[in-house]
Amino acid sequence: MIKYLIKRLLLIIPTLLGISICCFIIIQFLPGGPIEEAIQRISSRDKGGGLSTTRVNQKEIERLKKIYGFDKHPVEQYFIWLFKVIRGDFGESFRTYRPVLQEIMERIPISLIFGLSGFLISYIICIPLGIKKALKHNTIFDTATSVIVYIGYSIPGFALGVLLLVLFGGGTFLNLFPLSGFVSDNFEYLKWYEKIFDVIHHMVLPVICYTISGFAVLTIVMKNSLMDELGKDYIKTAMAKGLSYKKAIFNHALRNALIPIATGIGGLLSVFFAGSILIERVFSIPGMGLLGYEAMLQRNYPVVLGIIMIQSLFNLLGRIISDISLVLVDPRITFE
Repeated sequence: MIKYLIKRLLLIIPTLLGISICCFIIIQFLPGGPIEEAIQRISSRDKGGGLSTTRVNQKEIERLKKIYGFDKHPVEQYFIWLFKVIRGDFGESFRTYRPVLQEIMERIPISLIFGLSGFLISYIICIPLGIKKALKHNTIFDTATSVIVYIGYSIPGFALGVLLLVLFGGGTFLNLFPLSGFVSDNFEYLKWYEKIFDVIHHMVLPVICYTISGFAVLTIVMKNSLMDELGKDYIKTAMAKGLSYKKAIFNHALRNALIPIATGIGGLLSVFFAGSILIERVFSIPGMGLLGYEAMLQRNYPVVLGIIMIQSLFNLLGRIISDISLVLVDPRITFE
């Protein structure tokens, strides 16, 4: 087991290296960039309400390239960036001129709170619901909940977010929840218990959108997995020896049925970004997703690369956690 973990951890290094090379190459072919935006700002200036254009000479363009580091060959640019990353320096944002790592670390806790809440609520609801559906297969309960599950599966999280804002957002039909943000404007002046309530109040609608994305899949996987286990011979044998149906399920079948669910535990490390870009955009949540979305629109390459590398690292670590969870749930699996 230890050898396997060491091998997997060592494989993270070449994997991240390959990801960084692919992303760096793709960025080189993207149209537009910070230099073009800077040239546009210099060329178009508002004078007395009228728009006048100033021609940008080649010397000014070369100066801009030097500022943004584009005066060097792409291969040289990549290795300069890579050696900085190895030292923990992801560069500076082209927009705010602040360290990229600092901007990302400020956003991670917010995305983590929303993503983790949606992740845990999905498991808390879906596992018992999947078990109940398996035990009540082909009943009215199973049919009714299946309709709800498939409706949830067909609605993207961001689309549901827009609908919830229209129905329950501030200033609209019911006016129950705020339209955007993570906290209220007067958050600093609230008492500690009022701050907790304020954060929860802002979290309700976004967390519903986070939850709906994995709700249907987890429920169906749990149901089908448990039904498959209930039809196997070892359950029939256990019941033939006098074990009750309920004990046969919870003492034997349930643990094996949880094996497919365990493979998703590793997603715990990546929930704060995956699938959150559009949800954070809809609710204007200042998290990792919104930061990445804005960076891509602004061609803020250092921020884009920094987010990709950190997210890739969490995804790779998450896969290792999934493997460990699989071993804990199913003792038949070893990594020897």
